[in-house]
Amino acid sequence: MDRLGLTPDEWTALALSLRVATVATLASLGPGLAVAWLLARKRFPGRSLLDGLVHLPLILPPVVTGYLLLLAFGRRGTFGAALAEIGIVLSFRWTGAALACAVMGFPLMVRAMRLSLEAVDRRVEQAAATLGASPWSVFLTVTLPLAMPGVLAGAVLAFAKAMGEFGATITFVSNIPGETRTLPSAIYTLTQVPGGEAGALRLTLVSITLSMAALLASEFLARRLARRLGAE
Repeated sequence: MDRLGLTPDEWTALALSLRVATVATLASLGPGLAVAWLLARKRFPGRSLLDGLVHLPLILPPVVTGYLLLLAFGRRGTFGAALAEIGIVLSFRWTGAALACAVMGFPLMVRAMRLSLEAVDRRVEQAAATLGASPWSVFLTVTLPLAMPGVLAGAVLAFAKAMGEFGATITFVSNIPGETRTLPSAIYTLTQVPGGEAGALRLTLVSITLSMAALLASEFLARRLARRLGAE
C-alpha cells in the first residue's frame, strides 16, 4: 500500500472511475443542454414523450437500463453490430461504462439545466434581440451565461452519479479488473472476498470525499458566477 492506504488495484479502480465519470459528463453536456433548451423553451408534438424518455432512467431499475444498453450496443445489438464493423466496441469496455454512466446521469443534468433556463428573464433576451443580436448570439451571450449556475449544477450532479453508478454499468460492461471495474464495482468485489472489508471501507471513504468535493466546488463556482453576473 502507499501512503494513502490504497493498493495498486484500488488506485486503478479510482483512476478508471474518474476517467469514466469525466468522459460521461463531458459527452453529455452538449446533448443535455440542447434537450434542456427544447423542453424549457419549445412546445411541439411529442414533448411529453421526450420528457418521459429523458427521465426514464430515474425510475427504471439500473439493471434494466444496463440490459437495454446491452441489447442496443452489444456486439450483436441493434447498433452495436454496425459499430463493431468499424472498430467501435462498447460492451465490456470502459467506453461502455462511460455510456452507461452518461445515460444514468443524463436526467439529472437535463433537469438542472432546464430549471435554470426557465428562470432566465425572457425580457433580457428580447432586449438583446431588439438591438440586432442574432438568436445564436442571444443564446451564447445572454441566455447561457445567466443559466450557467444550472449548467454547472447539472454537470456536477451527472459527474457524481457517474462516480456512484453500479447497476447499469455492471450489467452492460461487467466487472473486469483494469477495464470496467470502477469504484462501486471494486467495493462490491471487496465485500465478496474474505478480508476485503478494509479495502471496501477505504474506497467508500474515497467515494464520499470525491462526491462532497465535487458538490462543494459546484456550489462555490455557482455562487461566484452569480455574484459576477449580478455585478455586471
